[in-house]
Amino acid sequence: MQTSRAQTLSFEEYVNYDATALAELVCKGNVTPAELLETAIARAEAVNPQLNAIVTPLYDKGRDMATHLPEEGTFRGVPFLLKDLELEWAGTPMKSGCRSFQDYVSTIDSEVVKRLKAAGLVFFGKTNTPEFGLTPYTESKLYGPARNPWKLTHSPGGSSGGSAVAVAAGIVPAATASDGGGSIRTPASCCGLFGLKPSRGRVTLGPQYGELWNGAVVAHVVTRSVRDSAGLLDVNAGGPTYRPLAGDPYGIMPPERPFKEEVGREPGKFRIAFSTQALIASQPTHPECVKAVQETANLLEKLGHTVDEIPLPYEKTIVTEAFFLNVVSETAGLLRQVGTYLGRPIRRTDVELNTWAQARLADGFSAADAAYQKRRWNTLNRAMGKLHETYDVFLTPSLPRPPIAIGTFQNTVSEQRLLKLVDSLGGLKYLNGSKIVTELAERSLGYISFAVIANMTGQPAMSMPLHWSPDGLPIGVTFAAKLGDEATLFRLAGQLEQERPWFDKRPPL
Repeated sequence: MQTSRAQTLSFEEYVNYDATALAELVCKGNVTPAELLETAIARAEAVNPQLNAIVTPLYDKGRDMATHLPEEGTFRGVPFLLKDLELEWAGTPMKSGCRSFQDYVSTIDSEVVKRLKAAGLVFFGKTNTPEFGLTPYTESKLYGPARNPWKLTHSPGGSSGGSAVAVAAGIVPAATASDGGGSIRTPASCCGLFGLKPSRGRVTLGPQYGELWNGAVVAHVVTRSVRDSAGLLDVNAGGPTYRPLAGDPYGIMPPERPFKEEVGREPGKFRIAFSTQALIASQPTHPECVKAVQETANLLEKLGHTVDEIPLPYEKTIVTEAFFLNVVSETAGLLRQVGTYLGRPIRRTDVELNTWAQARLADGFSAADAAYQKRRWNTLNRAMGKLHETYDVFLTPSLPRPPIAIGTFQNTVSEQRLLKLVDSLGGLKYLNGSKIVTELAERSLGYISFAVIANMTGQPAMSMPLHWSPDGLPIGVTFAAKLGDEATLFRLAGQLEQERPWFDKRPPL
């Protein structure tokens, strides 16, 4: 029996519900999808000018969508945002943070977008991302920086920074995100959210892509609650059948039961390893990030889990060499694709200088270099596989330091000049093996050194907001499980969410 209609939700009421609860209100007839959307739009209009989370408002399309929803749907009527990268929504711009794509309009829906539509979600905008998602901070030249709602001078991380800002600021309870080197978990950590990177092969990238970055890239969402992430993974992974899309390059076992049923399920007693050891000496683990892991380890022991501290089971060159070459070579391939889109050879002015420089660095590596470094990924796979023969879960900091100030990783004036000069002389490709490239790899990948491991192995990994710094900034901790075992992570996450809840923590906007 339906309950009587309530008044349109105010923001103060709206922000107290996660996506699952909002969908229940719609199902009961307490509020309409159109009314929820107007509350979300009003919140966006109030806070987005200072946050720069939404870069392409699509309010009218959202209003039309809200009145033409499927009759059924797990998240029917819930306001939602799409990251402006990789996921195509027919008839809408997708600029990917790049000036060269300012006129690009999608002609098809990605499979995940189709699934999210079928679940009844209401899209009304696209969120900020760095150019092509290439950096762990969101500060593209096209869009400008997204700002962390916990401290506006600080970065929300990247590359799903805009989505994380929108969720943390209460515009929406969930938004799409993607992760090729920590791009779900990094902004989740910086913004006080739950962010799970699914296993390789769990969520299709089709029909446009089979794989990206040698299988490192996975799509999902950032959320405020664990159950929303689990329910949305059921949607994104194609539940209830969980079958891969025709042509997908990876197969993976379907879950034993829907992921949303794992949340709140008795987790049992897990064997958990943890480490706070810095991978790169020039970027030591910050004391607050160490404290976050140690406090989490103590809580896990209190809950009855077995917890052991171990050294990192891998060394830095697996990141600074093997993953770094993947990044620069994929950037070079991407720019060739941009040139195809433009119908002419790509020029330096078509993309940001650092994007261009990464691609040109790839010219200094050989096909044999690329093949050799890709083979090294297997060394990492085996090391982590051996670890998971003993331990169910591996706990580390999400990041080696708290959220950074905006501009921290931008080039200095002298670095900009040097890059331009070396590029003008055609010298970037000759820097392979130089101290400059080594320092660049350590600086660019040091910030995400804990995160990229799961991208290389394909394991599921989640960042949880279990700690805040003394100055009020969120600090996440990351748990990784063996390939295909999101169920363990969701059971553990549900337990920790109950023990140390964060849902009611709000940034001081």
